Amino acid sequence: MRGLRAAHEGMFVMRRIICFMACAALSACATESGKSTAAPAKAATPPPAEVAPAAELYPSTYHVPSSAPTLIQHATVLTGTGARLEDADVLIVDGRIQSVGPNLTAPPQAHIIEGRGRWVTPGLIDVHSHLGAYPSPAVEANADGNELTSPSTANVWAEHSVWPQDPGFRTALAGGITTLQILPGSGNLFGGRSVVLKNVPSVTYQGMKFPGAPQGLKMACGENPKRVYGEKHQFPSTRMGNVAGYRAQWVEAKEYLREQQEYQKKLAAGDKDAKPPKRDLRLDTLAAVLKGDILVHMHCYRADEMATILDMSKEFGYHVTAFHHAVEAYKIADLLAENGVCAAMWADWWGFKMEAYDGIPENIAFVDAAPGGCAIVHSDSEEGIQRLNQEAGKAIAYGRRAGLDIPPERAIRWLTSNPAKALGLLERTGTLEPGKMGDLVVWNGSPFSVYALADYVLIDGAVRYDRSNPAVAPQSDFLLGQPAVDGVYP
Repeated sequence: MRGLRAAHEGMFVMRRIICFMACAALSACATESGKSTAAPAKAATPPPAEVAPAAELYPSTYHVPSSAPTLIQHATVLTGTGARLEDADVLIVDGRIQSVGPNLTAPPQAHIIEGRGRWVTPGLIDVHSHLGAYPSPAVEANADGNELTSPSTANVWAEHSVWPQDPGFRTALAGGITTLQILPGSGNLFGGRSVVLKNVPSVTYQGMKFPGAPQGLKMACGENPKRVYGEKHQFPSTRMGNVAGYRAQWVEAKEYLREQQEYQKKLAAGDKDAKPPKRDLRLDTLAAVLKGDILVHMHCYRADEMATILDMSKEFGYHVTAFHHAVEAYKIADLLAENGVCAAMWADWWGFKMEAYDGIPENIAFVDAAPGGCAIVHSDSEEGIQRLNQEAGKAIAYGRRAGLDIPPERAIRWLTSNPAKALGLLERTGTLEPGKMGDLVVWNGSPFSVYALADYVLIDGAVRYDRSNPAVAPQSDFLLGQPAVDGVYP
């Protein structure tokens, strides 16, 4: 199994093999304005980053569907805040959590779900996925996650590769995934912008796009970029080349931002002759990071490299939101906590390449145990995303073996509130608190059991998956009309 992972690290198996053979690359680890009746005057061209906020470009068309109130009764509830409630109810009204507690009253015409013997958690959030950008079927024509043409492709957006017909979205939904971040691949120093999706069926990615979610910038350190470009006899081919490459880009971005700010000052002073700087899509992204509008998600394995990246972030004045994969995070768990940086990790993937060699299965538990630590379980796999809860269950067991007793009410945060924090969405989702989105999973028992299955998955209060009624979750358009296997249609 580890040998297979070595061949496709962090990507879908066939996808990764195809991409490696075809591209010689590793896988990824993604206001209303007033109208004037006067003749329009010649307006100055707005500065590059002010053309339109990212949220207004390729905007989300997702709307919360209307649904009856839902009351889940007499369940074990893990709120995602660290609390565990026995024999508790959860009430969702108008797509939002209205109340959590015992003996709640069902509103008229409410949908009642019996919770006895069941557990309820917030919807699971995967911060590292490539669904849609590396969709099934895994053929070269669908491999759109790595723009391996330059060490810096900060100008590309993962959403422009997302194919919403990917059948993987539905299988992830059956595993309790309600929100996921789609990232570009890890072959470049700067891979491009990520997109956060609601796991709902749609014919367009805009119909899945999480309204108002911050974009991320995918960056990568270590073996991937130096190997991809070293094999092409291009820069960078070493780790010192990687760092020099980042720094040169940040220097350029700071100058670009300074020019924008100078232009704004001239406009504010009434300088009608002010000319805007030439717009650059790559630098638009990096400047937005420096302003705090885009969050940095960085593929990085080794502890020493993560420490270097933290130093570089201080040099240029930006914040690393999360290190992804981070198999040596346990070595610097205190440093990550001190800097407010999350680590998104696998339960036990290790050894599939040199920079993964020193990974240990207690990694997640040790990061979580550090005061202020932010541990996240991620998938980076279309198979792993279907059982993210069981990956967390393994991490609990590994922690227990190391002497750390991690109760379910704490561990659930690895899948809910911590990833919501890393995506800049904790005020809206990730916990079962009044006013938050009605994204939750009703499990047939403890979500960390190997026997755990999602009975119901709700997104914004609407039942999107019902294990007893598969027709509730529409199939991918791609699967419609596909041949039946053993009498069962996909």
